Parts: sequence; structure tokens; C-alpha cells
Amino acid sequence: MKALVTGATGFTGGHLARYLAARGDAVRVLVRQPSQAEQQAFAGMETVVGDLETGDNLLRAAEGVDVVFNVAALYRQAGLPEATYRRVNAEAPGAIVEASAKAGVRRVVHCSTVGVHGDIEHPPADENAPLRPGDVYQITKLEGEEHARAGALESGIELVIVRPSGIYGAGDRRLLKLFRGVARRRFVILGDGEIFYHLTHIDDLVEGFRLAATVPGAAGRTYILAGGEVTTLNELVRIIGAEAGVPGEPWHLPVWPFWVAGAACEAICTPLGIEPPLYRRRVDFFTKSRAFDITRARSELDFQPRVTLREGVRRTLDWYRAEGWL
Repeated sequence: MKALVTGATGFTGGHLARYLAARGDAVRVLVRQPSQAEQQAFAGMETVVGDLETGDNLLRAAEGVDVVFNVAALYRQAGLPEATYRRVNAEAPGAIVEASAKAGVRRVVHCSTVGVHGDIEHPPADENAPLRPGDVYQITKLEGEEHARAGALESGIELVIVRPSGIYGAGDRRLLKLFRGVARRRFVILGDGEIFYHLTHIDDLVEGFRLAATVPGAAGRTYILAGGEVTTLNELVRIIGAEAGVPGEPWHLPVWPFWVAGAACEAICTPLGIEPPLYRRRVDFFTKSRAFDITRARSELDFQPRVTLREGVRRTLDWYRAEGWL
């Protein structure tokens, strides 16, 4: 197939673009600045310079393409106004679907997040679980799903929405603090650590994206894509520690003092555009369960996660070491 990937300069989008190209697909990437393309490993791929908010750019990027993978998103950054999140995460998916339909694209695969389900009260959650986003990122990602669906309904283009969970692997930096903290014996769990944490290795995820683009019956469906193993946070820390060569039991501290401190840091730092040293979302990492049922993706897409958690942790640690981050 000929594919357009947005967000290719990011962790997930970059892996997806390179994975498709390695399989022999013709890949086009949309980047905001020419310098971004020069800094990335996009050898053999076509590069289009543009943004997600300009219709002409999107139409030009989508021309002659079979499938558009919309992976671009604005993640949590301190000091950004809500309107910025809304333009990128909520409104842009609708514009991408509209431009793709005008360009004659067969299908759009839109990357959302399991975060739209919020805290999972009765794990594991499937695609029919209540939608309870808890912050501006999750709220605007849910709005993005709604905009994309509305555009697909109006235009008739095929749309598949995927909701990944806890993406990790070589190139990821969001979980670096967890891996590095455990490897250096400096990671402390707030609370009892018995909440569930469900990771997805990037190699399994990009295959899930490909299946979402190619399986005929996936049109109009929504899929949770997650790894084949679910652990508690305690178990995950033990696995990381064992693979890092520092086995032992994790340390624990009470939650509430850190939650109060996080709220205070946010109140002071966020209006100044400063990244808070501690914030409530980071505390939520220790208190909210994330466990998901991937039965629909298994049965309808034949999605079969192949990277075991231990193997994925080992690969990720090896990459962090190679980069000098551990």
C-alpha cells in the first residue's frame, strides 16, 4: 500500500513509518519543518512539509495515498493553553479525514489512547467501557475521535480508531524515569503498588496499526491495542529490576503528601509556563489501574502480541544503556 504517516517525527509515528517502509510499502511522511526530516531516518520515504491545520497541505499530502495513519498528537506539556491541545488533538483529526476523503484515500487509521476511558474501576476494560477522560490531553483525544467519526460519516471514507496502552520500547523517553529509577535503585512506589499497569511494546503496536489498515472488516471499528501480559506495578518493577541486574522488592511511601505537593506545584508553575517538578498526574500513575481486554483486536484483526514483557523490558534497557541514559 501507499501510506501517509502524520507524527512521523515522534516515537510511535517514526517506528510505524520505518516498519511500513521495511515491509515494502511506499511511505510518505508529513513534517512541520524540513529540518525535522533531515534529523530523522526517513531514507527511501517521501517527505511533505506542512501542518495538520491547513487544508491545502493535508490535501497535497494525501493525494495518491491508500491509507492515512494519523499518529500526530500533542502530549502533556506545561504551560500550553487548552486551545492548542484542541486544535491538534481534537480538530485536526476531522480535517485529516475530510482531506483524505477529497483525495480519494481508502481508509484512515486514527491513533487515540486508552486514556479516553480514564481510571478503570473494573479491569480489564474493553472498547465498551465508560469514557471518562480526566485531563486536557485525554479530553481532546476523545474529541478527536468524535471529529474523525463525524467526518467519516459525512464523507463515507473508511475509518478505524485504535487506542494504544502504555507504549514503550527503543526510542521511548516517557518511561525512562521508571526504567532508570529502578535500574539505579532510586524508584519509589507511592501506595501499595497493586494497581494494574498494561504496557504495549512498539513492535507489536505498529503491526496492530498495519492490521487496522488492511483487514477489510475493521472499517468503522474501534480497537484497544495492548500487550499480551498485564502486571501490577509491583510486578513490573520487579521485572525491570531483575532484567537490570538489581533484583529486590520495591520501596513504598504513602500517596497523599505527594498528591498535595503536586497540586501546589501545578498551581505555582503552570501559570508561569514552567514544567512542575511534581504534578498530580504523576501521582495518578501510582493510584489508577490500567488493564485492558484485547479480545476484539485478537478476534477481528488477528492481532497477536509477540514481544513478551521480559523481552520488551530487556530490549528497552539495552537501548537506554546504548544511549547512555542508565
